[in-house]
Formats: sequence, structure tokens, C-alpha cells
Amino acid sequence: MSASRTLAAARALFEAHERRERFGALPSELVPRTPEEAYLVQDDFVAMRAQRLGAVSGYKIALSTPAMQKFVGVGEPMAGTMLYSTLRRSPCAVKASDYVNLIVEFEIAVELAEDLPAIDAPFGRERVAATVGAVMPAIELADDRGADYTSLSRHPLELIADNCWNEGTVLGESRTDWRQTDLAAVRGSARINGVLAGRGLGADTMGHPLAALAWVADNLAARGRGMVRGDIVITGSLVTTKQARAGDLISWEIDELGAVELRVE
Repeated sequence: MSASRTLAAARALFEAHERRERFGALPSELVPRTPEEAYLVQDDFVAMRAQRLGAVSGYKIALSTPAMQKFVGVGEPMAGTMLYSTLRRSPCAVKASDYVNLIVEFEIAVELAEDLPAIDAPFGRERVAATVGAVMPAIELADDRGADYTSLSRHPLELIADNCWNEGTVLGESRTDWRQTDLAAVRGSARINGVLAGRGLGADTMGHPLAALAWVADNLAARGRGMVRGDIVITGSLVTTKQARAGDLISWEIDELGAVELRVE
């Protein structure tokens, strides 16, 4: 995929967002043919958004369970990028009208206290654990732009190119004493307007949240990029994706890690 075609695909995505268009396939001449091409489009798309939303400040993993991969028609997770102004602290309020169709996911986030340079790849759980300075609950903000989920399997690479729909995350209080906690065994409960919306275990994402972190680090390294101190990484949803509507009060509480709260106006 030539640099000019990559840039044109990213521009088409950026303009579709600006026009608040429904998520769908790119024009046939701009469709990425491989994951490598899709990530090149993502890089250009994120660079365009960064002019307004700030510098790269973290990363996400999407489709971290076999069931979701099968649903979308891919064989592995996907990685996305988070920008500075989209990272928020709990309690937080956002406007539903700022999104085409706001959805949320319920995750464990980590903050790096050391760099993870690409040259050190491949990464394992022990290696990435040594760099984690803090852990916290997180609610991911995403905008599926009214996507037809039944058609995603026909163009999964556009989901990568579209930065896995990420619009940031709401972070709970940082826990620097997280090493006393078995992150695979922690239980989380999601509630919408006080009603239980789902429960999950830390192990629900790739067997361990730090396995997801290692996967993201390897994905970036394969593209010649590393993570740096201060980066935030959300490690995959422990509860199925939920719709977020104006008037909703959404909370996510994880045993031993605390809670995070989002109000949608």
C-alpha cells in the first residue's frame, strides 16, 4: 500500500468522522488488504486526530477473546491508540451528543513506570510486569458510529484502520500497591443506573491482563514502535460492550482495585 494511498484512506476515515457518518467499508480502492496496511492507515488517521486531541498517551487492545474474534472474523486481537485529551479521570461526565453512537467497555488499565522499547521484543508477562507502576479500573469510551455488526466480518481491517473505534477512557484511582493483587483473579461488576449490567474476571482477557499488555507491546514492536513511561494501556473488556445513552450513570468496580464512574449527559 503506497504512502499516498494510505494517507488517502486515513483522510477518508477522518472526513467520515467529521461528517458523523455511519461506520462502513472504505471505498474499494482504499481498503487495506492486510493487517500491516490497516495499521499504516491507523497511524495516519491517529496523526490527523492528534492535531486536535493531543499526543499519543496510551494504547488499547480490542477483540481479546476468541468469541469476539470469531464474531468479527479475525484470528487475533487488534490494537488501537489513545490520545492525551481523551484520557479522563473519574468521576467524569461526557455528552452523548459528542458521539454518533457511544458505547462503553469495562477494563483494567495499567500505567507504565518505565519504557518498553521495541528492541526488547518479544515481551512476556514478567517483562511487562516489571514496567507497570500502577493499575486502575477503567471504562473505555468508544464510538461505533452505528455500525452494522452483522457485516463487520466482511471488512474487519477497516476496524483496525478506524483505531478500533477508541474515543478514550475514564480512569479510576491509580493503585501503586497492585503487586499484592492477583490480577487474573479480581472480579469486577458493571452497573448502569444502579442495575447490574455484567460481571467479569481479570482472567477473561487473554488469561491475564498483563498477557494483553505484552500482546500490545509486541504488536507495536512489530511496527517498530515502543511504549514509554507514563503510557496508559487498557487491557480488554471483562464485560460485554454496553450502549451508553444520555442520562445514564455507569459504574465499574473491581475488587481490590476500586471503582470508576461515568455520567452521560
